[in-house]
Amino acid sequence: MKGAIAKKIGMSQYISPETGKVSPVTVLQVLPADVLQIKTQKRDGYSAIVLGAAKRNKGKAAGKLYKCIREFPFEEGTSVKKGDQVGADALEGSDVVKLSSTSKGRGFSGVIKRHNFSRGPETHGSNHHREPGSVGMCAKPGRVLKGTKLPGHYGTDRTTLREVRVIEINKDQNLVVVEGPVPGSKSGYVTLIGSSK
Repeated sequence: MKGAIAKKIGMSQYISPETGKVSPVTVLQVLPADVLQIKTQKRDGYSAIVLGAAKRNKGKAAGKLYKCIREFPFEEGTSVKKGDQVGADALEGSDVVKLSSTSKGRGFSGVIKRHNFSRGPETHGSNHHREPGSVGMCAKPGRVLKGTKLPGHYGTDRTTLREVRVIEINKDQNLVVVEGPVPGSKSGYVTLIGSSK
């Protein structure tokens, strides 16, 4: 299994020792996660492992001991059992990772910010600046079609990036450095699934 639950620390930059090229990177701190359940093909219909990270304060009700619970693909026969703890060493040997997190919430947003619309002219007497423009038709079908891009709630979506290059894995400090930005705010939870190219 090459999976882990991490917390986003922030962005920095990495200077390649070979080329001297400066690249933006994101630093993620892998949280120690407990193996809560192992799902098997025979019992559950598929193979997976359930990890729980970021324990809550004591005194909470049973079943709510973890702030972040995630499921990862799992190959049966691997020496992992319920109650084990998984850290940054689970990603050892991974060249790229697939990562998922929740994007930043931006509230109610207009079409320019939400859908990248162009604005209208600002001069020559125009009164059309940041409006969406015409959205329907008069006679047939006489309504606004489903899926029309309009203002609305923007953000807090589950976002996945695939084949993100791993720059460094520091097992001593439980840190993973990946290339480029990672969706979500600082201290947000990120799911990592590693693989080799």
